[in-house]
Amino acid sequence: QVQLVESGGGLVQAGGSLRLSCTASGRTGYAMAWFRQASGKEREFVAYITWSGGITYYANSVKGRFTVSRENTKNTVYLQMNSLKPEDTAVYYCARSRTTTFMSLTSGYNYWGQGTQVTISS
Repeated sequence: QVQLVESGGGLVQAGGSLRLSCTASGRTGYAMAWFRQASGKEREFVAYITWSGGITYYANSVKGRFTVSRENTKNTVYLQMNSLKPEDTAVYYCARSRTTTFMSLTSGYNYWGQGTQVTISS
């Protein structure tokens, strides 16, 4: 049984920072990703990291501001978010990849966390 549990969300002012964590149980050895879903919008890709952590991908909207990393000894993936903007407001989800190839579509992921709310005030 795979479980993903996110934490670290909250309310911050624009320009601030947050660090999200996602701790996984069950089988390890998979690439992971972060997605987000704003109210009334579709879930969108944010960041991706391979099992080794050696390869990462980012959505253009967060490139240079967000950093994805992982500590495999703790089965945890992080998303460091800096220079936050009101448009970053969303529920953030971590997800485990079903393939060994990078995918930015939700169909590429077969396990999801429950999500953590991030709200950025202007």
